Amino acid sequence: MPVNIHATEKPLHKIFSDDYSFSIPSYQRPYAWTTEQVSELFTDLLSFLGNDSKDIDEINPYFLGSIVLIKKDGAPDSDVVDGQQRLTTLTILLSVMRTAINGKIASGLTKYLYEEGDDIVGRPNHYRLKLRERDELFFQENIQHEDGIDALFQFDNSQLSDTEKNIQNNAKYFKTALDSLSEVRRTRLLQYLMRRCYLVVVSTPDLDSAYRIFSVLNARGLDLGLTDLLKSSIIGALPEKLRKKYTDIWEDEEEDLGRDAFQDLFAHIRMIFRKSKLRETALNEFQKYVLPLQEPQKFIDSVVKPYSDALEIIKAESYQSDKGAEAINSLFKWLNQIDNFDWIPPAILFLSQNQHSPDKLKEFFSSLERLAAGMMIIRTDINYRIDRYGRILTAIENGDDFYADDSPLQLTKEEQVSIVRTLHGELYEMKRIRKFVLLRLDSALSQGEATYDYPVISVEHVLPQNPPAGSKWLEWFPDEDKRRQYVHRIGNMALLSRRKNSEAQNFEFEKKKQKYFAMDKGVSPFALTTQVLQKTEWTPEIVEERETELVKCLRKLWRLGVVDGQLIRMRSKFPKEIS
Repeated sequence: MPVNIHATEKPLHKIFSDDYSFSIPSYQRPYAWTTEQVSELFTDLLSFLGNDSKDIDEINPYFLGSIVLIKKDGAPDSDVVDGQQRLTTLTILLSVMRTAINGKIASGLTKYLYEEGDDIVGRPNHYRLKLRERDELFFQENIQHEDGIDALFQFDNSQLSDTEKNIQNNAKYFKTALDSLSEVRRTRLLQYLMRRCYLVVVSTPDLDSAYRIFSVLNARGLDLGLTDLLKSSIIGALPEKLRKKYTDIWEDEEEDLGRDAFQDLFAHIRMIFRKSKLRETALNEFQKYVLPLQEPQKFIDSVVKPYSDALEIIKAESYQSDKGAEAINSLFKWLNQIDNFDWIPPAILFLSQNQHSPDKLKEFFSSLERLAAGMMIIRTDINYRIDRYGRILTAIENGDDFYADDSPLQLTKEEQVSIVRTLHGELYEMKRIRKFVLLRLDSALSQGEATYDYPVISVEHVLPQNPPAGSKWLEWFPDEDKRRQYVHRIGNMALLSRRKNSEAQNFEFEKKKQKYFAMDKGVSPFALTTQVLQKTEWTPEIVEERETELVKCLRKLWRLGVVDGQLIRMRSKFPKEIS
């Protein structure tokens, strides 16, 4: 059935009128604009207003942006899907203007903020904009009521919620800004704001189409996310007596994870249930494939909360147990450095089901890190990764044996060969993986004891790319073509806890060790670089030997080509075989 979508350009005096009764749904995030955003708006308005020589109706109009509403045809009731920040800020501005402008114009402003009720007939005040329930009363009493602004400025800012602080701070900004203008200028600004400033109002009768419109309009980044919309439908479906309890649980989890990570959580939940690439809007897929399988209360108790707790542990690397916690958190650390997030859904599901079994967790996450790192190194595409992790999710649910050769959690023999070949290639040229591989290798060389909390870590060549004429480098590597075969390989790599220095890169070997690779006391924080410092020369044979040993270390770490504890013989691009 077709959905009617209306888009209309409206001046502000028609926005704050009987045509609309705006409500901010409970799923919306709080009011978040700060004085940075409101000062930009106010400065723009004054700029467009120009000097006081033109008639108001001759001044170029100002476009305030768009708002997206869920609104039935002919009815004023309007749920705000997008536009809360603008509507709230404009209401604050009108309220402050009411106190800054004298006479009939000021008193006439109240009707744009609320319509006064009638005690005789029992009609309550009707507010043009109603904020979320937890902010509604504060906004009415301190912004929309006539004497509210004076009371608002008396509050101790440190005792206010973040939303209340933003309301107070922005009102103070507008008060100071308006006080700096003449009475004539303030009046003209109000007239310009109400008559020549426009919003495009996009309205549609249902949530799904409103969300799709919103997503298209907001390429700059979503103020409203999938979690906000789901919160409304899930908590709204609970019995009234349970709503506050589960709203608090939901919002506590969101606060613990942080808004962005909480949004990500629901993408991971969708994957856990769907086990395939997103093919429709995320909201549609949740409504079709996730929510019908779960009662609202059970969904929060059995999915949202435990999965949120698991994701928090993974992201913070904060698993706790009497044994094995350090090793598990180390695996989380390396997984968090993978350049995609496709591994997270199976990680969440397995951790939430096995949180009190550290041995199982260590074994599973060791294999998951191996798989995720391996697929990153050989640059598998997203479709393959999603399919692979979908099969792992199915295996978790079915209780399959993860350590059988044909388990989707284990690298195939072909994948292992491809990874080893990549490690034997020109690693430096693989910008998206080189630092991860070298740090992972360095950790293995130091037996996991190294820490990497330096503000800068860079990858450096030992043999420089362009050694200067007459240098010892050219004596060790006289043939230019052969020299190029060595320069970008893992055997010629080191790590630095500082930014690169183009001049130092071409130092002679001894000077480079002393001045560039070593720290103040002649040592390096990296085991990989300490190896270099121990060498007295840097020849092709040393690079080859080092490559053999470093790749062998990674092969043992990630069990690449290992049968019964022995490394399978594979041939590198160098003539020498690796045993």
